[in-house]
This record gives sequence, C-alpha cells and structure tokens, in this order.
Amino acid sequence: MTRTVQTPAVAGRTSVRVGPVSGVLRLRPALVLLAGLALLLLLFVLNVGLGEYQISPAEVLSTLVGGGDRAGQVIIWELRMPRSLTGLLVGAALGAAGAVMQAIARNPLASPDMLGITWGAGTAATAVIVLGGSVGTITGALESVGLPLVALAGGLLVGLAVYALSYRNGVDSYRLVLVGVGMSALAGNATYWLLSVGDVNDAGRAMVWLTGSLNARGWEHVVPVAIALALLVPLTLVGAHVLGALQFDDDTVRGLGIRMDAARGALLIAAVLLAAVATAAAGPIQFVALAVPQIALRLARTAMPPLLTSMVLGAALVVGSDLISRTAFGGIEMPVGIVTSVLGAPYLIYLLVRRYREVRA
Repeated sequence: MTRTVQTPAVAGRTSVRVGPVSGVLRLRPALVLLAGLALLLLLFVLNVGLGEYQISPAEVLSTLVGGGDRAGQVIIWELRMPRSLTGLLVGAALGAAGAVMQAIARNPLASPDMLGITWGAGTAATAVIVLGGSVGTITGALESVGLPLVALAGGLLVGLAVYALSYRNGVDSYRLVLVGVGMSALAGNATYWLLSVGDVNDAGRAMVWLTGSLNARGWEHVVPVAIALALLVPLTLVGAHVLGALQFDDDTVRGLGIRMDAARGALLIAAVLLAAVATAAAGPIQFVALAVPQIALRLARTAMPPLLTSMVLGAALVVGSDLISRTAFGGIEMPVGIVTSVLGAPYLIYLLVRRYREVRA
C-alpha cells in the first residue's frame, strides 16, 4: 500500500511510505527528472525517424512494438536504433561519471575530461590507429583485440594513475584535480605527437575518432555500455547517501560514520569505469560529463549534482546532438562531439553568469 503525505514543515517535499519503507520525495528534482525523460523520449524518437528515409514518430513507435513495413524495420532496427541507443547510453554514462566525480571532488571542474580519463582512452586508441597503420608490428596485435577495448584500457590506466598519484593519507579534492589536469595535458601531448608522426590517412581517421562520433555504431557498441551501466549505476545509487554527505567537510563526514576514503575510492573507480566504457564506445565526446551535472544541479536546485537527472540530461544532450549532426548540415555529417560542445558551452556559461549575479545581488 502506498501512502503519500504532504510534509507541512518543509515546502516542496513530500513524505512517501510504501509498506514499511518510507522516504522523502523532493518535488522540484522529481519534476526536472520527469521533464528530462520526456525530452529524451522525444529526441530519441525523432533521431530514429529522421534522415534520408523519413519515418514518422507514429511509425517509429509502431515498428518498435513489432509493426511497420519491412523497409522501416530494417532501417530502424539495423541502422538507426543501435546508433541512437549507443548515443543514449554513452550520454547517460558520461552524465553519471561527471556527477559522481564532481561530488567526490566537490569541484565542478572534476570531470573525466579534466582528469585525463578521456584523453587516456584517446591516446591509446590513437596509438593503435596511427601505429597500427604504418608500424603494424607494434600495435597489430592490439588492433586485432579491438579499438574499444584498447581505449577502455587507456582510460582505466590514466584513471588509476590519477588516483594513485593524488592519494596521500586520503584523496584531497584539490590534489585530485591538479594531478588530473597534469595527466590530461600529458596524455593530450602524447596524442598530438602520435598524430604528427603517423601517416596522413591514419592521422585523419584518428582525428575523427578523437572528436567523438556515433557514425557506423552497431549493436556491438551498445552491449558493453549497457552492461557497464547495469552493473555500475545500481552500485553508485547504493552509495548515493555518501555522495550527499560529501557536501559537508571531512570531519563531519567521518562523524556520520562513513569510511570516507574507502567510499570515495569505490565511487571514483565506478565513475572511471563508466567514463572509460563510454569513451571506448564513441570516442571522447567532450563537455557532456563537465557541463550536464552542473546544469542538472541548477535546474533541480540540489546541493550536489543529482545522479539520475544527470544521466537523463546527458543522454538527451548526446541524442539531440546526434540528431542535429545528421540532419542540420545537408549531406555533411558533423561529429557529435563538436555539436555537444557548441550546444553545451553557451548554456553552462549562461548558468554560471546567472549564478554569479545572484551571489552578488
């Protein structure tokens, strides 16, 4: 039996009881989450339906439940659905990774982009693409294993290195960001060096991958990200109470009985895995993990970036950007990473300026 009780003492909060389990539902974050889900559904249906072969939203929904003609089924299930699902899952993974990292570090700049994880994945993938083409004896074996797997290994390696180098009797948020920026610069320069010494054609292929692209993504790209989200998001939700407690200082967190270093380490590893898997699937799609948690935080007006809302808005940003990249430039398809940056950067700047004015008022 579900019983909903309005709490008179705190505006905007509702107490919910389901049998012996009770909790507090905050109205504004819940409404923002629902609005994000509706936006994501709309963008997903449009992304699946629009293109050279136009399919109406009604036909898309009919095909998804087993209807539609043969041509529509082939286009949707074999071409557009895996691509759109890859974008949705990658955006959700990046949104979750950014929200967790920013909560752990208590710093809005702490994202996989800034901590070097996406650059680590990019450096590994670039090495395989560039050296595998002209110096195949070095990376030929790695290329046969698969580019996504190598990119995943690169992202994990850099993530673990950042954690190890920033650990001194615990993880200090300032040191974590500082080490991450240094590792990001190191991996970035290594990537540029690889591009400069590689064959022109191989360097061009690597550059396309480095901008983040959903072109030619199939079900083989959907499955790894889906598995990673299915395993890691529940674990992260279990640790959500730790994320909420991290808004306080370290002494207060310890006073709450939370093993802070162990919790931070476990959540950071989960976030690194999410970011590395997402980058391995679609390349380093910039800005999503950095901007979306801050956008979600300001829309929901919570103390920390809300995890589920960050996932939904991250998915909506990537799917919407993919729709624009495929349909807004005639016959030219833009890498989705460029569109996410163009869409996300001005909005984040607007929010930051608005917040600055509110503080000064």
